[in-house]
Amino acid sequence: MILQILIFAVSIFLIIRGATLSTKFSGRIAKSFNLSNYVVGFLIVAVISITPEAFVAINSAISGVPSMGLGTIFGSNIADLTLVFAIVVLVAGRSLKIESKILKSNLIYPFFFLIPIALGIDGAYNRGEGLCLIIAGVIFYYLAFHQSQEGEEKKSKIKFDKKIKKDILYFVLSLLALLVGSHFIVESGVKIAEYLTISPAVIGLFFIGLGTVIPELLFSISAVKKDQDSLAIGDLLGTVLADATILVGLIAFIKPFEFPIKIIYIAGIFMFAAAFMLYYLMRSGKILSKREGYLLILFWLIFVLMEVTIHF
Repeated sequence: MILQILIFAVSIFLIIRGATLSTKFSGRIAKSFNLSNYVVGFLIVAVISITPEAFVAINSAISGVPSMGLGTIFGSNIADLTLVFAIVVLVAGRSLKIESKILKSNLIYPFFFLIPIALGIDGAYNRGEGLCLIIAGVIFYYLAFHQSQEGEEKKSKIKFDKKIKKDILYFVLSLLALLVGSHFIVESGVKIAEYLTISPAVIGLFFIGLGTVIPELLFSISAVKKDQDSLAIGDLLGTVLADATILVGLIAFIKPFEFPIKIIYIAGIFMFAAAFMLYYLMRSGKILSKREGYLLILFWLIFVLMEVTIHF
C-alpha cells in the first residue's frame, strides 16, 4: 500500500512537469511551423493525451470487460467537457477567450458525439461500426485543421535548425513524461481503490475516468496561465473528440464487443449534452466565464449523482 502511494505521488510530479514543459515547447513549435496554438493543442497534444484512456480501454477489451473501457472513455469525456473546463476557468481567475476560428472550425462539433451513440444504440460495436467511427474522427480533424488555418500567413520555407530540432525533442520527451505519469497514476489509483474495497463502478468513475483527465487538466492550466487560451481549449476539445470517435472505433475494430445498454443511454447522452452545452456557452459571448464554469460543475455533479444512483 505504501509503495502504491509513493508511485501515485511520483506520477503526479511527472504529470505536472510534463504538462508544464509540453506547453512551453509546443508554443515554440507552433511559431516555428507557422501553426496556431489551437492547432497544436487540438491535433498534437490532444492525440497524445488520449493514451491513458486508450491503454485502459484496449486492455479492458482484451481482458473481456470492454464495458469498463467504454465507461472510462465516456466518463472522462464528460469530465473534460465540464469539470476540467470549469477548473481551468477558476484557476485562471478570468474568462477564457474563445477565438472566432475555434467557433468556426467546431460548428458541428457537438453532433459528432451522436455518431458513437447512434452506432452503439443496440449495445454493441462491430468492426464496420468501428471503422465508421475512425473515419468520422479523421474527417473532423481534417476539417478543423483546414478551417483553422484559413487566413493564416504561410511561410515559404521552414528551416529545421538546431533550435527547432531541440524544441521538438524536448516536446516529445515532456509528453513521454506526461504519459508515463498518467499511466502509473491510473494503475496505482486502481490498486489503492481495490485495497480500500471500493466498488468497481466507483473505481471506474472516480479513479480511472478522473485519473485519465489529469494530463489535459494540468496541461490546460499551464497554458492559460501563459495566456495561451487557444492551446488549452484545443487540447481539451481534441482529446474528447478523439476519445469518442477514433479510440472507440479502434477498440471495436480490434475486437468487436457488447456492453450494457445503459452506458449509451446515460453516459452517452450526458456526453452529447455536455458537448452541446459547452459549445453554446462558448458561442454566446465568445468567452467562458467563471459563472459558466460553475454551471459546468453543476452539470458534472448531476451526471455523478445519476451514475451513483444507478450503481447503488
